[in-house]
Amino acid sequence: MDAYSRAVVGAVDTVGPSVVSLSVGRRGRFGQGAGSGMVIAPDGYVLTNAHVVSGAGRVEVALHDGRTLEARPVGGDRATDLAVVRLPASDLTHVKIGGEKDLVRGQLVVAIGNPLGFDSTVSAGVVSATGRSLRGVDGRLVENLVQHTALLNPGNSGGPLVDFRGHLVGVNTAIIAFAQGMSFAIPSETVNWVVPKLLADGRVRRAYLGIQGQSVRESRHAAGGVLVVSVEKGSPAEAAGLAQGDVIKSASGRDVASIDGLLRALAREAPGSKLAIVVRRGKDERTFDVITREAA
Repeated sequence: MDAYSRAVVGAVDTVGPSVVSLSVGRRGRFGQGAGSGMVIAPDGYVLTNAHVVSGAGRVEVALHDGRTLEARPVGGDRATDLAVVRLPASDLTHVKIGGEKDLVRGQLVVAIGNPLGFDSTVSAGVVSATGRSLRGVDGRLVENLVQHTALLNPGNSGGPLVDFRGHLVGVNTAIIAFAQGMSFAIPSETVNWVVPKLLADGRVRRAYLGIQGQSVRESRHAAGGVLVVSVEKGSPAEAAGLAQGDVIKSASGRDVASIDGLLRALAREAPGSKLAIVVRRGKDERTFDVITREAA
């Protein structure tokens, strides 16, 4: 085998036993949905997409060893499209979560999942870009996504995207149906800060600003920030005076280099708290005190 084949085979052998298939019965509806997921802890915790299990009346999980078990919900976060369910099982093989920050364009990635009901399907590709934004199936803007070329189909949602070591670098979440080779995954960096909150509280409680933004890098030698693309009417951001075109540099004393960094800063703050937001407006740097409220 050539080096490429050995890399893909090695990744599949490493992560394959942790990949699961989900069968979802919706409340108040006939029929079922399906998706993919992965075991993230030996005591039965399974990570998938929020849109896969949202509104589920019953979730059954098929394991690599042939068992099918009913799962109970633990928590979900629609803003990042991540959810955790738990199985009544232990000593399960689980995926190792890697670091999205290490991803570079052109890097080999492998997707494993349950597309169209064909379990344990493997596809491979490369990272096309990081920091992408895309509307989810419910219309919400999911931000800081990894764009890649590993082929995905309906049913891949919630399955792992791994590097050649078999380490999780993303959770597959979406495709653009009319395009070819454009697939998207939630980065492991997001997984690392969302999952502990889901395990502790069942949800991510965020201080809400009320902006649409995008990650920017101002120059090769300057740290990044978040460009304010729009400000929602009646939002805390509007009340404080933030405006379209501002570049957010820090929040509550923490540097903000990306959308994900801003989300993490907001997640650390209790809704209703006063948040000092430092922005660059034109050539000036200004500070705004925002009285936040809890995100819906």
